[in-house]
Amino acid sequence: MASQGGIIVLYSYMTDTKTAEQSSAMGELLEKEGAEFQFPKVGDLVAGRVLAIGKNEVVIDVAGITTGIVRGYELFDESGEYSELTVGHEVFTTVMEMENEQGVMELSFRAAGHLKAWSNLEELKKNAKVIDAPITDANRGGLMVRVGRIDGFLPVSQLIPEHYPRVDGGDKNKILEKLKSFIGQEFKVRVIDLDEQEEKLIVSERAAWENEQKKMLETYKVGDVVEGKITGVVHFGAFFEFGENLEGLIHISELAWQRIEDPRDIVHVGQTVKAQIIAIEGTKISLSMKRLMDDPWKDVEKQYPLGSKVKGTVLKLNAFGAFVELDKDIHGLAHISELSDKIIHHPSEVLKEGDEVKFRVVSIEPAQHRLGLSLKEKPSSETEHTPENATKAAAKAKKDTEEVKAEDAPVKKDDAEETKREEKKEPTDENE
Repeated sequence: MASQGGIIVLYSYMTDTKTAEQSSAMGELLEKEGAEFQFPKVGDLVAGRVLAIGKNEVVIDVAGITTGIVRGYELFDESGEYSELTVGHEVFTTVMEMENEQGVMELSFRAAGHLKAWSNLEELKKNAKVIDAPITDANRGGLMVRVGRIDGFLPVSQLIPEHYPRVDGGDKNKILEKLKSFIGQEFKVRVIDLDEQEEKLIVSERAAWENEQKKMLETYKVGDVVEGKITGVVHFGAFFEFGENLEGLIHISELAWQRIEDPRDIVHVGQTVKAQIIAIEGTKISLSMKRLMDDPWKDVEKQYPLGSKVKGTVLKLNAFGAFVELDKDIHGLAHISELSDKIIHHPSEVLKEGDEVKFRVVSIEPAQHRLGLSLKEKPSSETEHTPENATKAAAKAKKDTEEVKAEDAPVKKDDAEETKREEKKEPTDENE
């Protein structure tokens, strides 16, 4: 076979000079190694040394006993370790065929590199190592990233607050536009989930950021008052950024003392406010605005004495009665049984939302922020202003209010769980 360079000559040697002497030499070598040597088989990962490098192929000496070749698609190495090979370089390859059409062992960097690349990812996950990952593409669910030579996914829910696409009204095109603006940048991430069989790699920017956040949080404690900006408004509260990119949640129940239907009625994105830290659990920070305000209920008994007539605006009707606003901070409940001397089946038979009506105060519980109202002209034996009836009215108002809240009013849920559920969705109800 004519020589066409070092590699071709080597192939000629391997294919054209299979003499009896060679066979004998190989036999002697195997006999000498005995049980200590196991000849490679298909699928094995074997060590070798680069003998020659061609345009689209690399020749490998396998343990000094045979020669193999890596060519074509099998040259691709996901681990990136063999991107700059030189003669003499020590390498690992996977056996694809024991003998190809040229009589040499067919080897693969691709298969070996794949195993090594995913092994490296396992180590990154195990050690919780923070790495830089370039953003290669985006969709409405998140960002495509590259870790080494492996493609991965960074979900929207795993972005840090600074990068989370809070878009007013949930415009999907604006969400995608925001995410695409990150293409070409590098984010610090951690591997949080992977599956080699499915070639699934999930990374988190939030997890990488939490370590840094924990260190910064060491300078704060519960009770501290901080100033910052509202970065997002959702149905259960507002996200608040302070310090060096620290972000916490002001729950809807901690925005103000009055009953709130929509947090956007109280705060808006970009607004500068002060808040008090009321809880720190890991990296979850809960804050309150209302605790920096005077409690309007502390003087409610002087402002709206028991038995007095007060003017109020009907805010909401439901099967139990009517929520009534006496002023911007004090709201009361008029139970359906206190709306008429006649039997009615729904408050809408007597009132409608927006009505301004005079009510009589029948119960007050300042500590619990509860106030009972009545439309009845004269107190019945049950609502006459006696200590016993006041206690009964307060108990009934408490029960009714709790039942109404369970059905209609915003109920405070665990902030972390609620936030997690919110962020798992596409960002549809947050402000940019």
